[in-house]
This record gives sequence, C-alpha cells and structure tokens, in this order.
Amino acid sequence: MLPDLTALLTAIQPADADAMTRARARQAQLTKPAGALGDLEELSVRLAGVLGSERPDPRGVAVIVAAGDHGVARAGVSAYPPEVTPAMVANFLADTPAGPGGAAVNALARAVGARVYVMDAGVNAALPEHPALVRAALRRGTHDLSGQAAMSADEAQALILAGAALARRAIADGTDVLIPGEMGIGNTTPAAAITARLLNLDAAQVTGRGTGVDDERLAHKVAVIRVALERTPTTDPLEVLAEFGGFEIAAMLGVMLQAAASRRAVILDGFVEGSAALIGVTLAPHLRDYLFPAGECAEVGHAAQLAHLGLKPMFHLNLRLGEGTGGVLAAPILLGAAATLREMQTFAEAGVPGA
Repeated sequence: MLPDLTALLTAIQPADADAMTRARARQAQLTKPAGALGDLEELSVRLAGVLGSERPDPRGVAVIVAAGDHGVARAGVSAYPPEVTPAMVANFLADTPAGPGGAAVNALARAVGARVYVMDAGVNAALPEHPALVRAALRRGTHDLSGQAAMSADEAQALILAGAALARRAIADGTDVLIPGEMGIGNTTPAAAITARLLNLDAAQVTGRGTGVDDERLAHKVAVIRVALERTPTTDPLEVLAEFGGFEIAAMLGVMLQAAASRRAVILDGFVEGSAALIGVTLAPHLRDYLFPAGECAEVGHAAQLAHLGLKPMFHLNLRLGEGTGGVLAAPILLGAAATLREMQTFAEAGVPGA
C-alpha cells in the first residue's frame, strides 16, 4: 500500500462520542415532544459527532462527479453506448441559460446551493480543455473485468489519492458536506461485482437493471459478473477494487476517505457509491461514522449494501440516475437536521413548560 494511502486510512478516527452524548442531552430538552422530529434527531446527533459539536453548523455542500469508462461496457451490459460518458461530461460543464452545467446534478445543485466539481477519472475520449474539468485520468477506461483485472493495484491507489486531493480542494473552498457522484456507462456492473464479492452474495442477488436493460440483457449482465467473480477468489478490499472496480469508483472512495479523515460528512448517493463505501469501510471501519445515505435507490443490491453498513436511508424515491443526484437532494435534509439541534431552544431557554 502506498504510504500516502496508509496515512489517509490511519487519519480516520471515530466520530466524537462526547459531542454525540451532549447532542442527545440537548435533543431531549428541545421544545418538542420526544422523538417528534423522527429520523432528523438521530441525523443531527450523528452530525454532531462528525463535526465535534452539540450544535453542528455545517457550511458548504459540494458534489464531486468522477467520470470514467469501463471495458466491460463493450460486453453489452448497458442500454446505452460508452460514447454517452464523454457526452455527459460535456453536459456537466456546458454553459446554459440557467448557469454552468446542463445535467440533472447541475440543476439540483443550483436548486440547493451546492457546488459541482467534475473529474476525468478515466474517460475513453479526448475531452476538450475546460477550466472546470479536473484531469486525473491515467488511461482511457478500465479493462474488461470479465477477462482480466479492471486496473492495476497502483492505478487503483493513484485514483483513490486523486479523489482525496479533490476532496481536500473542496474542503479548502469551504465544504463541510461532500457528495461523491459518478458518471460511467456500465458502472453498475463493477459495482455489482464488488458488492457480490464483499458481501459473499451471488451476482443475481445484487445486480439490477442499471440504465434500464430488459430481462434478456439483465441475465447476460449477471452472467458476465459471474464470469468475472470466478476469475479470482480475492476478498482483499484493494484487490477487489482493482479486479472489478472502475476508476471513478476509486476516486469516489478517495473522496470519502479524505472527508472522514478531515471530519467532514459524506452523503452517499446510490448503488455505485455504495460499492465504494463497502471497500472503504473494510479498509477503515470508522469511515462508517461519516456516511449518511441519501435514499435507497432502485438498484436491487443497494438495500444489501445499506444493511451491511447498518445505515438507514433518508428517503425512497426510486432514483437510479447516479451523478450524485440523490445526495444533492438529501443535503437540505441533513442541513435541516443540524439546524434543529443548533437553533431550536430548549424548554428552559424558551420558558416553555415541558418534561
């Protein structure tokens, strides 16, 4: 393991237990019936542990969209061709009348005041120069995971560190809530392979329709993943990433690790992000303290990921777009949870009779 990655993993410490104890005590005295704010109460307590204060005040939300192509996409596992990936990167960066970016993640980010960063983690195209594009690609797309390792161990670690570097930049820009996002045609296939291996499940139990494939192509997708899983029995998390992963999955993992090391919150979007989180929590168990799932997405394997992580989603909207869209939608919920703990008065402060 590269020294920089070892140092990053070592820097991830548990959430602040004392701050959470103080936050729970404050929650019990706020001007409301006990439990009346439902899941917002536990979200606020967990966020207190992340930020180290019983009055958490997160400032700044950023979504980091990492884009990469996949050799396995040529095996017919997606309803869309690989050429969509570079076209969507251009869409993330496009000038539109509403502002920078014409994709769903851009529209949602503008609506909630989040900043969007775009990374070329390994797109199989010559992307045009753009001042907002972060270039981290080592090569144009991974190998076909059904026949060989998707990437080398060195490549996997390099992309993790690239994601961490971009997370540090976002944090320096004022971000306390980071949302890893992705773009890469075919990427639910590596996500399913990672999930199947780390959760010791059959491919059919964690493989969904991705971009909306029909029954025949879904069966083919499952078969491709089974072939990949049969190539190697490894369960080492970094080897699993290299064998079955994607460059954008590695980059998102780096974003998560750096956020946790810097004591910042991470909102998990969906299934592909969940596969990166599984690797991350295997490498650094305390990473879990910093993860806040947005919603349970429509991919069948996402529920298994969340159950393994022991995390409860904030909503169920049947999303399966990716890009970090679900995470952006969840940001106001997390910020609202923090605001209740920070800004509501206690019964004593408000002079209201209460328990």
